[in-house]
Amino acid sequence: MIVIGLMSGTSADGIDAAVVKLERDHADAGLRWQLLKHINLPFEQALRDEILACCAPATASVDRVCALNAELGEAYAAACFAAAQEAGLSISQIDLIGSHGQTVWHIPAKATLQIGAAAVIAERTGVTTVSDFRSRDIAAGGQGAPLVAYVDALLFTHPTKRRALQNIGGIGNVTFLPAGHFGDGNAPGLAFDTGPGNMMMDYAAEQATNGAWRYDEDGQLARRGRVDGALLEELMDHDFIRRDPPKTTGREEFGAFFARRMCDAATARGAKSEDIVATFTAFTALSIADAYRRFLPAMPEEVFVSGGGALNPALMDMLRAEMPSTRITTSDELNMPAAAKEAVCFAALAYETIQNRPGNLPSATGAKRAVVLGSITPGNHFTAETQRHGAGNNS
Repeated sequence: MIVIGLMSGTSADGIDAAVVKLERDHADAGLRWQLLKHINLPFEQALRDEILACCAPATASVDRVCALNAELGEAYAAACFAAAQEAGLSISQIDLIGSHGQTVWHIPAKATLQIGAAAVIAERTGVTTVSDFRSRDIAAGGQGAPLVAYVDALLFTHPTKRRALQNIGGIGNVTFLPAGHFGDGNAPGLAFDTGPGNMMMDYAAEQATNGAWRYDEDGQLARRGRVDGALLEELMDHDFIRRDPPKTTGREEFGAFFARRMCDAATARGAKSEDIVATFTAFTALSIADAYRRFLPAMPEEVFVSGGGALNPALMDMLRAEMPSTRITTSDELNMPAAAKEAVCFAALAYETIQNRPGNLPSATGAKRAVVLGSITPGNHFTAETQRHGAGNNS
């Protein structure tokens, strides 16, 4: 099948769309994948502002969230057309779409809300769309995240080396892969959110540049600043850092409200804006390394970083300094472009869903059992027969 995976993360900076060819020889075989194309479409500033407003209790309202749900559906559908075109395909050649949606609020192990109407995506494209992946895991007693752990284990487990797959999007999350063969009873020993990723750095960079930058480009601001030791110590005292896995987090704990409070406290002590960016960058690096030391059964021999954080050399240097005995590189070394990884994962999860295979790992999310994830919105020619054979396109 040719599947488009869609991802817009907690940074709310845009849509990643990955066109992926996926197949298995039989039910027990490993999943073969080929990335045909990855594109990133930044959100227009007005749309990004509305997303951030709908993620904040002080400004969100039911009418705004309702309208944004439909508007994002249109944006995701447009991203599918653009990705297919960039891959040299017509939309009729796409078999399936997997859309993570935009997280508005996440209450670990209780409820979660990702919006971006799947009905709009399926109606505009004619392609069967899988969405709302996290709710089923929560219904089964899990945290609803991290769901990429299943795909990490499926695609990247090494027979002899301990690996960690570290994503650094708005939030950081890790999948620990013990050596072995996934499918032979081997599953990640652990997967969980490590804490903030780019979210706080992005906020500080916007403040430092009066809104000219959405993020710290190439880590320039962090490199010009000095880490505020007192602020870093206060940040590392956050309750989430010490909380035992399984655990997930988001804007609710590390969003603008928390970042603003920390910025104000640092500014009051005389810290410069570049110092705050440097300190928030160090917080992300240290929280990741600290989580490995606290919670992993053993330190990984190699770490593969994906997400926007992998493209920040200042952050990567700080991460390597925190774990000098571990080889740290990007997921590009696994033929998985760092910026494309999460979108590829949701393409794979949609493929598993349409094949009626579970897509969560209870060892990662804390769910009571493995469950088939997501809600299926049929495309133009979706039938029970095509679902059984894993085809739901509009050809």
